[in-house]
Amino acid sequence: MKIALIGYGKMGQMIERLALKRGHEIVCIIDIDNQDDFNSQAFKSADVAIEFTTPQTAYQNIMKCFERDVKVVTGSTGWQQEHMNEIKELCKYGMHTLFWSSNFSLGVFLFNKLNAMLARMMDAYPDYEPSIEEVHHIHKLDAPSGTAITLAETLIANSARKQSWVKGSLLKPDGSVEPGVEARPEELVIDSVREGEVAGIHRVKYESEFDDIVISHEAKSRGGFVLGAVLAAEYAYEHDGLLTMEDLLGKE
Repeated sequence: MKIALIGYGKMGQMIERLALKRGHEIVCIIDIDNQDDFNSQAFKSADVAIEFTTPQTAYQNIMKCFERDVKVVTGSTGWQQEHMNEIKELCKYGMHTLFWSSNFSLGVFLFNKLNAMLARMMDAYPDYEPSIEEVHHIHKLDAPSGTAITLAETLIANSARKQSWVKGSLLKPDGSVEPGVEARPEELVIDSVREGEVAGIHRVKYESEFDDIVISHEAKSRGGFVLGAVLAAEYAYEHDGLLTMEDLLGKE
């Protein structure tokens, strides 16, 4: 399989090493200083592009892939609320392919399954108030994380008590706190922390007057994300449309 990399930070470089190890060919690498290479024959020859950039650039990168009939895998977050409906239509009617996940980790996929089960169970106990906290490294630009939003949406879909999520407090790398909004009873709060080089910690908590119930997932490194991204590219190579980890790993 011929792969193009869009974004050549730590994730891009790790993806390159693993893809080569699995026998794939890297035909093009695009970063901030060579955007004209989207028009190169090398990029157009790619079977799949793997995109890990920023919330500000991800949507445009996806569209550039579509315009050149290159399938794309992306783990970039922060663009979905504004553009996902358009992307869905292009994948459905425009014959394009996007594999998107807020997190490519198998562990996170299983954790979210547990999150759904617990949400259904806890819905009968209104004395327990749910909330979500995510912790990431200081370089992460968006807050809350895409994974936290996915966890929140799953919880809401499996709970009659919560209808939407709101952004809670953000603990910044300098120690200052950006306060969140005042949540209504039907809103789920997502708090965020940015510290050190944390690969990613997500906690779903149900708090009562007397005790707490907490489930959590902690990434030890970026390795699980990298393997998932390459597996997603291999899956997208053989499938079309809007694809997710549910397609790759199986639905309930």
